[in-house]
Amino acid sequence: MLSGAEILVKCLEQENVEVVFCYPGGANLELLDALAKSSIRMVLVRHEQGAVHEANGYARASGRVGVCLATSGPGATNMVTGIATASMDSIPIIAITGQVATGMVGTDAFQEVDMTGITDPITKHNYLIKDVKQLARSVKEAFHIAQSGRPGPVLLDIPRDVAMAYSDAVEVSKIHLRGYKPNLTGHTGQIKQVAQLLSEARRPLIIAGGGILLAGCWEELQALAESQEIPVANTFMGLGSISMDHPLALGMMGSYGLAAPNYAVQSCDLILALGTRFVERMTCNVERFAPRAKIVHIDVDPAEIGKNIRADIPLVGDLKIVLNQLLQKLQPRQHPEWLEEIKNLKASPPPGPKISRCLTQIEVLEALAEVLPAEAIVTTDVGQHQMWAGQRLKHRRPRGFISSGGLGTMGYGIPAAVGAQIACPKDLVVVITGDGSFQMGMPELGTAKEQKLPIKVLLLNNSYLGMVKQLQDCYVEGGRHTATPFTDNPEFKHIAKAYDALYLRAETAEEVEPALARFLKHPGMAIMECMVAAEENVYPMVRGPRGLDEMEF
Repeated sequence: MLSGAEILVKCLEQENVEVVFCYPGGANLELLDALAKSSIRMVLVRHEQGAVHEANGYARASGRVGVCLATSGPGATNMVTGIATASMDSIPIIAITGQVATGMVGTDAFQEVDMTGITDPITKHNYLIKDVKQLARSVKEAFHIAQSGRPGPVLLDIPRDVAMAYSDAVEVSKIHLRGYKPNLTGHTGQIKQVAQLLSEARRPLIIAGGGILLAGCWEELQALAESQEIPVANTFMGLGSISMDHPLALGMMGSYGLAAPNYAVQSCDLILALGTRFVERMTCNVERFAPRAKIVHIDVDPAEIGKNIRADIPLVGDLKIVLNQLLQKLQPRQHPEWLEEIKNLKASPPPGPKISRCLTQIEVLEALAEVLPAEAIVTTDVGQHQMWAGQRLKHRRPRGFISSGGLGTMGYGIPAAVGAQIACPKDLVVVITGDGSFQMGMPELGTAKEQKLPIKVLLLNNSYLGMVKQLQDCYVEGGRHTATPFTDNPEFKHIAKAYDALYLRAETAEEVEPALARFLKHPGMAIMECMVAAEENVYPMVRGPRGLDEMEF
């Protein structure tokens, strides 16, 4: 006989879970105690939202399911933003929350909250375990749901009396979920239609989304692009699915995307959209999107096909399987005229900094791009620095660019880096953040310190909430900057000292290169603060109702 807590841990071990990001409380005492007796590594975080972001970064860097644990009430609700972040980006995590005893559920007991009700819209599925005998099967189902089909977060809410109750540890080898059978294989007839369109297209374009990375099919993507001589534009979430060093790679498209992929979308005659949701930051004005193109949309989630953009050929299935099916139907093709046009588009350099009197974020990130090893992992926070990182870095490693795309969660970068560094302990992990986001994610430097993680934090300090300020410049009468300036930021060098991190500072372009060299080679945690221009805005930029080819520079 095992307790519910011991059954949970046994189930986690059966799923080959190596690490759980956790924070303690009264309702998860037994769960933590059982974990402490197991082979699973426990990482004590500094905030429950950090635990979820760390599980998220772990999952994205490793390709495995991330697991996090919190107590009931405020511990559980602190996880909500992290769960929503994972949901929007389709990241497989298991969020485990302690709950008050089953007899107290619904009584407004101390630290009780309806977590299954709260998280219903932002989880792929959730469970309130009312009987210890349900626990093993629920855990098995949760892992299956989280990582199959379109991945996503699953919540397990475990009342304390269930964790303390005893039962036989029933091994669950097979599960059957009625109504949940993701379609993985592409329809043969539609595969033939796609192959026919590719044989007829003169100006084809692949749009590679985050689904490529989730499905682990970047090799198939490259094989398809090379076989058919098709240029590849990336969505923000798809960055890294093809190296920016590849001659067919165009880079990031969208409202803050580069000119070459945006113009290519608007002038192509066929789009092969792979694992993307066609969100508004990608398409801008949907009525002006790809006006000359037929659109093939391939995704494992049928709900996304046709939701935002019409699909001439909808194709549901796992991208790795579908691309292999498609490759078997294709003969090699060439598009010399189209590639020459693409080459000319790429030859036009992206706009550089328009400010000469002080250091710019573009200068810093372009300097970083030159020295960052191809195998490095980069996480970012949210804002201007995030868009410049998407534009300017070389993105040569699949699953090497980790950022909150769907929800756009400030404070994500540092905890995501903690999770990524734990997943890939031998790899260089660099956080790109702003002074606003840094102060939201800063507590997890304590986790990095305790775990002795050598993460590198590149802090771009313009004393503003830069992206909001840019929107105020564009859309607020008179460009009023309300609540966006930080008039009295802390001395970040003292924060670095508090966490035993190397502190470096650059105020001019000449100081950046030597500082970066020390920053990247330092064996422990390091924070490099760059004092950058507040006036600098992200370009190209597509405003409001305009089309992708109506960029401002």
